Amino acid sequence: MSANSGLVVILTAMNLEYAAVRDQMTDLRVRRHPAGTRFEVGRIGRSNCRVALALVGKGNHPAAVLAERAMAEFSPAAVLFVGVAGGLWPDIRLGDVVVASKIYAYHGGTSEDDGLKARPKAWEIPHEVDQIAHHVERSAAWRRGLPAEATPRVHFGPIAAGEVVQDSGISEQARWIRQHYNDAVAIEMEAAGVAQAGHLNRALPVVVVRGISDHADGSKVTTDGQNWQPRAARHAAAFATALAQELITDGPASRGGADQDGGRTMPMSNRNIASGKAQVGVQAGQIYGDVSVGAPAEQPIDLGASIASLRIHIKQAHIDGQLDGDTYAAAESELEAATECVPASTPEARSGLIVALKRLRGLVADVSELAARLAAIIAVVRGM
Repeated sequence: MSANSGLVVILTAMNLEYAAVRDQMTDLRVRRHPAGTRFEVGRIGRSNCRVALALVGKGNHPAAVLAERAMAEFSPAAVLFVGVAGGLWPDIRLGDVVVASKIYAYHGGTSEDDGLKARPKAWEIPHEVDQIAHHVERSAAWRRGLPAEATPRVHFGPIAAGEVVQDSGISEQARWIRQHYNDAVAIEMEAAGVAQAGHLNRALPVVVVRGISDHADGSKVTTDGQNWQPRAARHAAAFATALAQELITDGPASRGGADQDGGRTMPMSNRNIASGKAQVGVQAGQIYGDVSVGAPAEQPIDLGASIASLRIHIKQAHIDGQLDGDTYAAAESELEAATECVPASTPEARSGLIVALKRLRGLVADVSELAARLAAIIAVVRGM
């Protein structure tokens, strides 16, 4: 699975969190997953950063399932989970933003005669992503869209993720967390599921960004009544969308990784060394496409590989919103028909292949790049 270096998935648990992120997006298009999940795909402002946004509901289990679904559907550069949380220390103010440096699944344990022993799972934020998040915090540009009276600070620290709403400072659960997860700065209910999904998808970067809407100490009814949830959600969304743009501009997927065809990008530097009486014949920097020196040799056309490459570009056009769901499904059907005709060498098979490719060209005619690729493949088939 090659990473889509221009897209970040953002997931939220509640509608008010979803709305806070959606307010930062433009050019929205709906993308429906076959299992029923609804994504909205758009851009952050006028930037080149594309976002696939989805609502997953409360709890680690649905968060893990839908995070996995989003990763498989979009192959994103990173996944951000954005929303509100309860702060666990007095210096974490209402409205502040917490970026998880580590995520604890704090319900892991073993029950023995002398009590419950902690057996947590934990996931750390990737080093480079952590560095980028600190850079975003230092720039302070992420606050520009917030009201003038909003002065949230950003904290980096562990977040505890469980399966219950924590709203007491003296309960047995609260004492358990203070005893075993004393460095946690916030508590919530989804981060562990998303982190596990990222870990199982080739360690895909996962960042959890939370705005503090209460202090998990019994004051939740009061703070909710003061509208701290939507305010904290806006703060988290502002930081997360700024982070997403920076990840696309300067993150791991922006250089030296897999491109959208699953190939590798070339580094810009090159070095040629000649010894004795040898001479350097070619000095090349970054090259796109095929390169030949001297008379090119005749190479057979691999129709199967060409159609497979076309399938990747058609899927990317669908992700970008250039093809709607019905058109994409019809295009996939014609691709399957074309693929089945490739191995046979009979005139009937070639005729069937051309018909499928022409139908496909009609479906994607509005996307000039795809139409050009199809025209080239059809010309090859006709010349066979």
